[in-house]
Amino acid sequence: MRLNEPRIPPLDKSAWKGEVVELLGAVEESGEVYNILKTLAHHPKLLKRWRVFANHILFKSSLPVREREILILRVAWLCRAGYEWGHHVVIGKESGLSDEEIRRIIEGPDATGWDAFDAVLLRKH
Repeated sequence: MRLNEPRIPPLDKSAWKGEVVELLGAVEESGEVYNILKTLAHHPKLLKRWRVFANHILFKSSLPVREREILILRVAWLCRAGYEWGHHVVIGKESGLSDEEIRRIIEGPDATGWDAFDAVLLRKH
Protein backbone atom coordinates (compact mmCIF):
# COMPACT_ATOMS: atom_id res chain seq x y z
CA MET A 1 0.00 0.00 0.00
CA ARG A 2 2.92 2.38 0.46
CA LEU A 3 3.91 4.81 -2.23
CA ASN A 4 7.45 6.12 -2.48
CA GLU A 5 6.11 9.65 -2.45
CA PRO A 6 2.67 11.22 -2.17
CA ARG A 7 0.68 11.82 -5.35
CA ILE A 8 0.00 15.35 -4.08
CA PRO A 9 2.79 16.60 -1.81
CA PRO A 10 1.87 18.36 1.43
CA LEU A 11 2.10 22.13 1.14
CA ASP A 12 5.26 23.37 2.82
CA LYS A 13 4.67 25.87 5.62
CA SER A 14 6.62 28.50 3.68
CA ALA A 15 3.84 28.39 1.05
CA TRP A 16 0.94 28.83 3.48
CA LYS A 17 -0.98 32.01 2.65
CA GLY A 18 -4.09 33.80 3.92
CA GLU A 19 -6.78 31.47 5.20
CA VAL A 20 -4.39 28.50 5.28
CA VAL A 21 -2.18 30.35 7.79
CA GLU A 22 -5.25 30.89 9.99
CA LEU A 23 -6.54 27.33 9.67
CA LEU A 24 -3.28 25.46 10.06
CA GLY A 25 -1.71 27.94 12.45
CA ALA A 26 -4.43 27.14 14.98
CA VAL A 27 -3.79 23.41 14.51
CA GLU A 28 -0.04 23.93 14.84
CA GLU A 29 -0.48 25.70 18.18
CA SER A 30 -2.37 22.74 19.63
CA GLY A 31 -0.20 19.98 18.20
CA GLU A 32 1.17 18.43 15.03
CA VAL A 33 -0.17 19.45 11.62
CA TYR A 34 -0.68 16.12 9.88
CA ASN A 35 0.15 15.68 6.22
CA ILE A 36 -3.50 15.24 5.27
CA LEU A 37 -4.15 18.83 6.37
CA LYS A 38 -1.03 20.13 4.64
CA THR A 39 -2.12 18.35 1.46
CA LEU A 40 -5.64 19.77 1.64
CA ALA A 41 -4.02 23.20 2.09
CA HIS A 42 -3.60 23.30 -1.70
CA HIS A 43 -7.35 24.00 -1.74
CA PRO A 44 -8.23 26.21 1.28
CA LYS A 45 -12.01 25.90 0.90
CA LEU A 46 -11.74 22.11 0.95
CA LEU A 47 -9.40 22.27 3.95
CA LYS A 48 -11.89 24.41 5.85
CA ARG A 49 -14.81 22.04 5.18
CA TRP A 50 -12.68 18.94 5.82
CA ARG A 51 -11.79 20.25 9.28
CA VAL A 52 -15.49 20.56 10.13
CA PHE A 53 -16.17 17.03 8.89
CA ALA A 54 -13.13 15.46 10.57
CA ASN A 55 -13.82 17.29 13.83
CA HIS A 56 -17.30 15.80 13.89
CA ILE A 57 -16.15 12.28 13.04
CA LEU A 58 -13.26 12.26 15.50
CA PHE A 59 -14.62 14.28 18.41
CA LYS A 60 -18.37 14.91 18.21
CA SER A 61 -19.85 11.72 16.81
CA SER A 62 -22.07 9.59 19.05
CA LEU A 63 -20.26 6.51 17.73
CA PRO A 64 -17.98 4.98 20.38
CA VAL A 65 -14.25 5.41 19.67
CA ARG A 66 -13.52 1.69 19.29
CA GLU A 67 -16.27 1.20 16.72
CA ARG A 68 -15.25 4.37 14.87
CA GLU A 69 -11.69 3.09 14.53
CA ILE A 70 -12.84 -0.34 13.35
CA LEU A 71 -14.85 1.38 10.60
CA ILE A 72 -12.06 3.75 9.60
CA LEU A 73 -9.50 0.96 9.50
CA ARG A 74 -11.74 -1.32 7.45
CA VAL A 75 -12.42 1.40 4.88
CA ALA A 76 -8.72 2.31 4.80
CA TRP A 77 -7.83 -1.34 4.17
CA LEU A 78 -10.45 -1.84 1.46
CA CYS A 79 -9.40 1.39 -0.29
CA ARG A 80 -5.70 0.59 0.07
CA ALA A 81 -5.27 3.96 1.78
CA GLY A 82 -1.85 3.37 3.32
CA TYR A 83 -1.56 6.76 4.98
CA GLU A 84 -4.99 6.49 6.60
CA TRP A 85 -4.35 2.88 7.64
CA GLY A 86 -1.02 3.67 9.29
CA HIS A 87 -2.33 6.75 11.04
CA HIS A 88 -5.43 4.99 12.39
CA VAL A 89 -3.61 1.83 13.48
CA VAL A 90 -1.93 4.07 16.05
CA ILE A 91 -5.21 5.75 17.01
CA GLY A 92 -6.96 2.37 17.10
CA LYS A 93 -4.41 0.97 19.53
CA GLU A 94 -4.77 4.08 21.68
CA SER A 95 -8.52 3.51 21.69
CA GLY A 96 -8.19 -0.07 22.90
CA LEU A 97 -7.94 -2.19 19.76
CA SER A 98 -5.50 -5.05 20.10
CA ASP A 99 -2.93 -6.09 17.50
CA GLU A 100 -5.06 -9.21 16.97
CA GLU A 101 -8.21 -7.18 16.30
CA ILE A 102 -6.32 -4.96 13.85
CA ARG A 103 -5.09 -8.08 12.05
CA ARG A 104 -8.66 -9.40 11.91
CA ILE A 105 -9.89 -6.11 10.41
CA ILE A 106 -7.78 -7.01 7.38
CA GLU A 107 -9.42 -10.45 7.19
CA GLY A 108 -12.89 -8.94 7.45
CA PRO A 109 -16.19 -9.80 9.05
CA ASP A 110 -15.85 -13.57 8.72
CA ALA A 111 -12.57 -13.77 10.65
CA THR A 112 -12.77 -15.91 13.75
CA GLY A 113 -13.18 -13.88 16.91
CA TRP A 114 -15.61 -11.11 15.96
CA ASP A 115 -18.89 -10.88 17.79
CA ALA A 116 -22.02 -10.32 15.68
CA PHE A 117 -21.99 -6.53 16.17
CA ASP A 118 -18.34 -6.08 15.17
CA ALA A 119 -18.85 -8.34 12.15
CA VAL A 120 -21.69 -6.07 10.97
CA LEU A 121 -19.36 -3.04 11.24
CA LEU A 122 -16.88 -4.80 8.96
CA ARG A 123 -19.32 -5.78 6.20
CA LYS A 124 -19.18 -3.80 2.97
CA HIS A 125 -22.96 -3.48 2.72
